[in-house]
Amino acid sequence: MERINKYLAHAGLGSRRHCEELVRAGRVTVAGQIVRELGTRVEADQEVRVDGQPIHGERHVYWLVNKPRGYLCTNSDPAGRPRAIDLLPHVPERVYTVGRLDEDSEGLLLLTNDGDLAYRLMHPRFGVDKTYLAQVAGVPTRDDVQKLLEGVYLSEGRVRAKSAKKLKTQGQSAWLRIVLNEGKNREIRRMLARLEHKVVRLIRVGLGPVQLGRLKKGRARPLAAQELRLLRQFAQRSRPTSEEFPGKSDSKSHIIH
Repeated sequence: MERINKYLAHAGLGSRRHCEELVRAGRVTVAGQIVRELGTRVEADQEVRVDGQPIHGERHVYWLVNKPRGYLCTNSDPAGRPRAIDLLPHVPERVYTVGRLDEDSEGLLLLTNDGDLAYRLMHPRFGVDKTYLAQVAGVPTRDDVQKLLEGVYLSEGRVRAKSAKKLKTQGQSAWLRIVLNEGKNREIRRMLARLEHKVVRLIRVGLGPVQLGRLKKGRARPLAAQELRLLRQFAQRSRPTSEEFPGKSDSKSHIIH
């Protein structure tokens, strides 16, 4: 189920704003009834028409991408910089990234047109794990790792990792494995900066039960049916108390590291 303007946009009728104008003008029917409310939601089996012509929504697709550094998680960049969606030129559906990796970060990105699943995967209320490998300048002490677990104070308040472990040292740097289930702006970089360890490299390797594995940098693959089933199960485990999800399809993603 998705909002009528999003449904029309995904079906190729133009921008969401243009689709909203179609709805307001009374040119859209759902199951034979004219709709003018932008909050109208469309069920998968309902017939949608514009000016009497049937409209067919896109099928949901799910793509896993290994994002290289220097790519942006946006569908529009006036400066013409490379975008994660540019790694999927063969995908006809209008997909978008589930959450964001900042320009200097790399690794696992999920791109989809399934707004409901994207909302559950990225909203902090659902607590879906995101797993990262971070190379930092200097070698964090045991106390530093413990502080990541207990909480570090940022401008938004105290934030903490669900798990953190030092994996190995590499010259004057070290690698950490960090699991988060929040979504604050550049969270890992800021947490480690408070402990006086600059992040040299940051790679997301897991989203819930889905792992980056051996997917090469800059390459993409569709999620396997088993991965999608597990991902949906994982996203359903931590449900908010209300069954209502106001504005979920329009919620903004956060750059989380």
